[in-house]
Amino acid sequence: MEKLIIKGGARLIGEVEVSGSKNAVLPIMAAALLSEGESIIENVPDLWDVQTMVRLIRSLGAKAILENGVLKIRPGNNLKPFAPYKLVKTMRASVCVLGPLLARLGEAEVSLPGGCAIGPRPIDLHLKGLEALGAEIEIDHGYVRTKAKKSLRGTEIYLGGGYGSSVLATDNVLMAAVLAAGRTVIENAACEPEVVDLANFLRKMGAKIQGDGSPRIEVEGVKKLRGVSYRVIPDRIEAGTYMFGAAITNGDVLIRKMEPAHLNAVIDKLHQAGMKVEKYKNAVRVKRTGKLRPVDVTTLPYPAFPTDLQAQAMALMTVTPGISIITEKIYPNRFMHVPELGRMGAKIFLEGASAIVHGVKKLSGAPVMASDLRASAALVLAALVAQGETEVQRIYHLDRGYENLEMKLNSLGAQVRREKE
Repeated sequence: MEKLIIKGGARLIGEVEVSGSKNAVLPIMAAALLSEGESIIENVPDLWDVQTMVRLIRSLGAKAILENGVLKIRPGNNLKPFAPYKLVKTMRASVCVLGPLLARLGEAEVSLPGGCAIGPRPIDLHLKGLEALGAEIEIDHGYVRTKAKKSLRGTEIYLGGGYGSSVLATDNVLMAAVLAAGRTVIENAACEPEVVDLANFLRKMGAKIQGDGSPRIEVEGVKKLRGVSYRVIPDRIEAGTYMFGAAITNGDVLIRKMEPAHLNAVIDKLHQAGMKVEKYKNAVRVKRTGKLRPVDVTTLPYPAFPTDLQAQAMALMTVTPGISIITEKIYPNRFMHVPELGRMGAKIFLEGASAIVHGVKKLSGAPVMASDLRASAALVLAALVAQGETEVQRIYHLDRGYENLEMKLNSLGAQVRREKE
């Protein structure tokens, strides 16, 4: 394993470019299985999760080649309906092949995804939606076995439950519905930009979809889809991470190749916290204009504040004078970064689904351990402003979702190096 050694104290100043969206490209890769022809996907980040999905697609009998940010997928007509546990267990998004395989082959056998550090994330809504489309579903020996006796048929589906809409469930049902006979209506659909990106990809393939980006998506099934060329949207979570990096280090950073409209809730909170955020067509500039101010943050489904930036916001609040309250409404147990931030001197108290953060004058470098992807990013941000050196261990979590993170931070003036454990 590897670790990051970070020397704190440097301001982040300069320009940085955002990579393609991890959360958008993974379902799009699965959607490419809906056609026999080749799809060419551009702006693909070279991440562990992307490489895992490449291996999974190859295991299904399709061809997949990733070179220099361009991914070519050719499913052909010899797809296999079996997705093994050894691949699915490492990444929850692997379950996105369930809908495409069922729609394309009439059957699928996909391992249940493993546990998740940020709390329970069942796939009940995925199965509810596919069953409504006409699939017979059986769970046996850790695998989901689905089969359509005849063809899938469109219907009205309510994807309700839990803390709101589910992005991956919306993706899976949408991908199955595009080849189902007749009209499908998905109510309580997720509205995230990554769902819209998937719908745009499917439309280019020949699907008939309306309403994406709203809680009601309407699909008119077609008989066949074609391979296409498509460019994935920028990663809004990576962009947000650099925005908080500029804020916590009293920096001045221009973040390019991003979509500001995808982060309006985050920009609003940064304004409240005392940052100046200038918006451009495909960029934002973040710099501090005065003292940091405490803010309260509540995570909710898009377009509200994203759960994937909760930990990064908390890192900023640890050095913000006053008391901030961060409430997690998506994954109430998503606070595994709290004790590690505490090792660096942060004062954070948990009360149910809320964290009460008392800002301190300084953090100090310490050995810390990453527990999940976004917690890792929070520890890196805290390390940038901490006195002395911080060792962030288990950074394979970071490599799942951030492309060339240390290189990009160093280009802004940070002092980050990667070492073997």
